[in-house]
Amino acid sequence: MPGLFDRQEEQHAEEVRPLASRMRPRSLEEFVGQRHFLGEGKLLRRMLTAGRLQSLIFFGPPGTGKTTLARLIADHIEARFLQLNAASAGVKELRDILGEARERLKRGERTVLFVDELHHFNRTQQDVLLPDVEEGVVTLIGATTANPFFSLVSALVSRSQVFEFQPLERSEIRGLLDRALADCERGLGTLEIEATDEALDFLAEVSDGDARRALTALEIGARSLPVGGRFDLAAAQESIQKKAILYDAAGDQHYDVISAFIKSIRGSDPDAAIYWLARMIEAGEDPRFIARRLVIAASEDVGNADPHALPLANAAAEATDRVGLPEARIILAQATTYLACAPKSNASYVAIDAALEDVRHRRLLPVPMHLRDAHYRGAQRLGHGAGYAYAHDGEGGWVDQDYLGVEKTYYQPTDRGMEAEMQQRLAELRARRQRDG
Repeated sequence: MPGLFDRQEEQHAEEVRPLASRMRPRSLEEFVGQRHFLGEGKLLRRMLTAGRLQSLIFFGPPGTGKTTLARLIADHIEARFLQLNAASAGVKELRDILGEARERLKRGERTVLFVDELHHFNRTQQDVLLPDVEEGVVTLIGATTANPFFSLVSALVSRSQVFEFQPLERSEIRGLLDRALADCERGLGTLEIEATDEALDFLAEVSDGDARRALTALEIGARSLPVGGRFDLAAAQESIQKKAILYDAAGDQHYDVISAFIKSIRGSDPDAAIYWLARMIEAGEDPRFIARRLVIAASEDVGNADPHALPLANAAAEATDRVGLPEARIILAQATTYLACAPKSNASYVAIDAALEDVRHRRLLPVPMHLRDAHYRGAQRLGHGAGYAYAHDGEGGWVDQDYLGVEKTYYQPTDRGMEAEMQQRLAELRARRQRDG
């Protein structure tokens, strides 16, 4: 009875499929999330409505629906769906699939080639794709957790529409959990589990927008209870492991998080800065890298408004290198909060960049004769040093003397912190120069 055995095998296969796989939406209308490009009137929805679908690159964190949406798109345009994993597929396998797609196209059949983790394709593999993508032999949908503008060849990116997936909202995750609990066909409805709002809200929060993670935890918890059992907060906490922080030390997250960290310090928000610091530490970022960025921020963003910031940051960097984690987190936190709360000035940073711009792109200024080195034999015969006035001999350690040869103001102290005193002193000196002149 092959028919009976086939049905039993299908039923068994369905039973062992994870809940996240069983609950995948069967139509675009059931798809949850990514309204910023899939909602009514948004770009991808318009492309599907118009039937003008070019190759797509789906970029974003795990569990946000990249694979699911690719399948739904293939169904929507009535195309054959083929899937490859870039980490294991070779050039020969790729060429074979493209050849089959050409034969299928001759019969009027379209092919959607879904390549998971597309950034694992090397340059040769990406180049193999280009002609068939350009000619429309396949509709490529590539999924990647790495920023495609960093990880893919520009020719492939330019021939594709890039859509960035966002983590699902808590309310969207909660809706998926509720749906799975109520669905008797694909979900957990037959278990008749009583799930508390507190438990479901916890999973929706701790899953970090990853639907697969939330549904997997729900299934583990629900199936470990007796029929009619109660899925409460304690059960939910036991059903989900410590979350893995999405962070690529050489990729997009690395640059985004350190950018948020430095901008929070610059914006004088110690709470935000501490959060981004914790994010980097927990994800395994090199603490010495963080310390180096703090040293830069101390000079670039605090500057002379608080001259103590630079030696403190430098001491923190040395201590971090000597102590290491986990204790170095305390040192980094001290430096971070100090810099965030310190008065801010980028006047020195602006000054050196303005001076460098002049040095690189304008006529170089000759050193004034009275400032030139006069300590070697024959210097006086050249007139070097003639007329130089020793500043310490002047009243208050200052003399009215030209040190540049032209009128130019590079450094303009702010009225914040210690720089306010510098601003006042410079103003007094300039006034004396004008009066004595």
